[in-house]
Amino acid sequence: MKYLIILLCALSCLLNKKLGFFICLVFFSISAYAQTDIDAIMMSKNNFCAGFMYSHNSWKNYWEGTFKRDNQNLGTVSGQMIGIMGNYGVKDNLNVLFSIPYVSTKASEGTLIGQKGIQDLTATIKWMPIEKKWGKGDFSLYTLGSIIIPTTNYVADYLPLSIGVKTNTAMFRLMADYQVNNIFVTSSAAYYLRDRVTIDRTAYYTTEMHYTNLVEMPTVTNYNIRTGYRSSKLIAEAVLDITKTNGGFDITKNNMPFLSNQMNATRAGVNIKYTVSKVDELSFIGNAMYTIAGRNVGQTTSISVGIFYVFDFTKKKRSSIEEAEKTKTEL
Repeated sequence: MKYLIILLCALSCLLNKKLGFFICLVFFSISAYAQTDIDAIMMSKNNFCAGFMYSHNSWKNYWEGTFKRDNQNLGTVSGQMIGIMGNYGVKDNLNVLFSIPYVSTKASEGTLIGQKGIQDLTATIKWMPIEKKWGKGDFSLYTLGSIIIPTTNYVADYLPLSIGVKTNTAMFRLMADYQVNNIFVTSSAAYYLRDRVTIDRTAYYTTEMHYTNLVEMPTVTNYNIRTGYRSSKLIAEAVLDITKTNGGFDITKNNMPFLSNQMNATRAGVNIKYTVSKVDELSFIGNAMYTIAGRNVGQTTSISVGIFYVFDFTKKKRSSIEEAEKTKTEL
C-alpha cells in the first residue's frame, strides 16, 4: 500500500502539467485510459464498477500541418478533466459502460477566454464472444459499440479552447488479447463515424468557401496496442495509441484550428492499476501519455489518476435468498 501512496504522490507532483490541445478534448470520451472499454477485462455478472478519473494535460508546441511550432499568442494551453465512469456486468461476457467528463481549458497568454462545462456522454456495449486456451496462453476476442452524445450546448467552433467538437458519434472496436501466465498483449482497432456539426456562423473557409453553418466531419480511425504484466492485484502496461482522421485539411498559416481539420496523433505512455489487498473492491489507476508525433495537434503531456470501487450485487441477491429460505424454514 505504501508503494501506491508513493506513486500517487509522484503523479500529484506532475499535476502542474495541465489539459492539452484539442485532440485530447475531442477524444476525452474515448481515451480516458481507465480500466474501461479499451482494456481486455470484463466485469463479472451483477457487478458494478464506478469511479472518478482526474486528468491534467498541457502543450506549448504543436504541429501546424506537419510544421512544428509554438504560438506566443496562446503560450501554454492548459486545463483539466474530471470524469465519472461506470461499468455493469450484464453477463460475465457482456458489459455496459458509461462515462461523462467535466472539462475546463485556458491559455496562459493572449486574450482568448477558456471554456468549461460538461462535455459528451459515452455509452458502450462490450461483448466477449470468444475466450479459449491457445497454445501456452489464453486468447480472447472482444467487440465494442459506442455512442457519444454531447450533453450541453457548449461552443464547438472555438478550438483550441473549446471543450469538444459537439458531434454525435458512433464507434465500433474489435479487440484481441493474448496472455501467457501474467504477461499479455492487447491490440485493437476502432472506427468512428461522426455526424455533421452546426456552428454559430453562416459561412466558413476550409480549402474553399462554404456558405452554410453545417460542418461535415471526417471519420476517425484508432489503433491501440498495450503490453505488460497483469495479475488480480496489479496491472502495469506500456501503451501505444495511434489516431488518424480520414480526411480533413491542415491548419492554415497563423490561423486557429477548425472542427474538420485532419488531426493525427501518435501517443505513447504507461498505465498502472493497483487493487488494494485488504479491500478487493477498491482499486487505484495511474496513467501518463505523451504525443510523440502528430499533424494539426499539440505535443501534449497528460497525467491521470483515478479511484474505482466494485459493488457486488450478487452477494446481496444471495443474502436475500438465504434470508427468505431461513424465514420459510422457521415458519
